[in-house]
Amino acid sequence: MGRLAQTDGLTDVQREILATVRTFVDKEIIPVATELEHKDEYPAEIVEGMKAMGLFGLMIPEEYGGLGESLLTYALVVEEIARGWMSVSGIINTHFIVAYMIKQHGTDEQKAYYLPKMAEGEIRGAFSMSEPHCGSDVSAIRTKAVPDGEFYVLNGQKMWLTNGGSANLVAVLTKTELGEDSVYRNMTTFLVDKESGFGETRPGLTIPGKIEKMGYKGVDTTEMVLDGCRVPADRILGGVPGKGFYQMMDGVEVGRVNVAARGCGVAQRAFELGIRYAQQRETFGKPLTGHQAIQFKLAEMATKVEAAHQMMINAARKKDAGERNDLEAGMAKYLAAEYCKEVVEDAFRIHGGYGFSKEFEIERLYREAPMLLIGEGTAEIQKMIIGRRLIEDYKLKG
Repeated sequence: MGRLAQTDGLTDVQREILATVRTFVDKEIIPVATELEHKDEYPAEIVEGMKAMGLFGLMIPEEYGGLGESLLTYALVVEEIARGWMSVSGIINTHFIVAYMIKQHGTDEQKAYYLPKMAEGEIRGAFSMSEPHCGSDVSAIRTKAVPDGEFYVLNGQKMWLTNGGSANLVAVLTKTELGEDSVYRNMTTFLVDKESGFGETRPGLTIPGKIEKMGYKGVDTTEMVLDGCRVPADRILGGVPGKGFYQMMDGVEVGRVNVAARGCGVAQRAFELGIRYAQQRETFGKPLTGHQAIQFKLAEMATKVEAAHQMMINAARKKDAGERNDLEAGMAKYLAAEYCKEVVEDAFRIHGGYGFSKEFEIERLYREAPMLLIGEGTAEIQKMIIGRRLIEDYKLKG
């Protein structure tokens, strides 16, 4: 293990968890990741292994059967898993966004019902905010929830559900006409139970099938069609309508730390592959590492890996401290995603023609990295968030 991406101030428990996860990644994920990714095959055995380690309950409080660990621990675990195969980290990401939202905003009954089952991996969560026509413009969602006695009837179409097929619980953002002036106060999050799989997975809710993607394979990414889906009113997250947008944004901050952690993990693996190949491959009578141009490239790659890691752990620690972290999470997500793309491309260049071959792992990483540029908000969205916060923090007085 090299010197990069180390984290100071960890407890013995955190170190033990990370050591266990790293061993699992090295033995159970890396050897099979490329084969499963090329087949676009769901990593069922890997998921069962993560269940056995308790990773689905990592951040769920001990009183609900989880490990009660921090966002920092979770982010470092995600970094390790993404280093092995980014798709596997996606399987637990949306699960934890939903679990976090229930822990922070759910009613006592919702916490008692969902969290113990989520900690065991019996209930697996998906997160549904985006729609086909609106992308990052959350204010433009069209999915509506209309009250009908003790139920709400949901109609609309959702897009980009990670775990949309494998999950059996979806946190769904909808429009609810509450007469508020702000569009954001007319949004409500519902906890919608469904069966795992594709097709009509509960009356009025259809998961059409997997979306074919350039990378990020193995994990299922889907649409969701709601057509007269009746959901009990007690499945409103927190029990009160009109708070959905703010609940979702709280979850997205956790998701942005997660995406930053994924970027760190993928970049770290790309660096490992690049520096290993550069020592094995000879040109003009000496290893690639004997050429100054390659040394410069490795230096830049390592610096980017380290910088992204430190920004990611800073954002996680801010959230754990109960402080506002939208600035830090936005910066971490933006920087880690951009640096990941650059480090992967440099490792690809170091591999030369072999980087273009499916026999080499860097080919897979080269297709995976672009997803991080758009997941949980594009670079442009992050810059808007960062810019607004900076203006707020440095506002001139008088």
